Amino acid sequence: MSIPPAGKPAPDFSLMSDNGSTVRLADLRGRPVVLYFYPKDDTPGCTVEACAFRDDYGAYEKAGAVILGVSPDSVDSHKKFKAKFHLPFPLLADEGHRVAETYGTWGEKKHPGGTRMGILRTTFLIGPDGVLIKVFENVKPDGHSQEILGALPPT
Repeated sequence: MSIPPAGKPAPDFSLMSDNGSTVRLADLRGRPVVLYFYPKDDTPGCTVEACAFRDDYGAYEKAGAVILGVSPDSVDSHKKFKAKFHLPFPLLADEGHRVAETYGTWGEKKHPGGTRMGILRTTFLIGPDGVLIKVFENVKPDGHSQEILGALPPT
C-alpha cells in the first residue's frame, strides 16, 4: 500500500505493546500521536531515534502528545530495548508487518549486495481528531525528534 497523505484519517490499528497490553489508535483520540516506524530494536540508528524521543519526552508530555514506536520486532525484544535505554513510551510489535503495510512503510530497501524488504523509517504526526497532520519520510534519526516537536499542533 502507499503512504496515506496528510489530511486523511490515520488508519486504525491494534497492536501488542511491550508491556503486553493492546494499544488501539482509536483509543488515543483527543491527543496528538507521534507514530514512528523503525526497522529494528537496539541497532544504531533506531537507538539514536528512540533515545532522542526519550530525551525530549517531557516536551511531548507538556504538549499532551503520545509517542508510539512500531517495528516488526517481538514484544520480548521491545521489552529488552525499552529497559536497556529507559524508554518512557510504548513500543508496539508488528511482527507480521501488517500495520507497516497499511501505512506504506514496508518496502524494498537497498543495501550493499542487493535489496530486501523491511521498514522504511517513517513518522506520522496524527492530530487529536485522528487525521494525519504531517508525514515524515526517509527519516534521519539525528534531529528528528526536534523536527516533530516543531510540527506539533498548539495546545
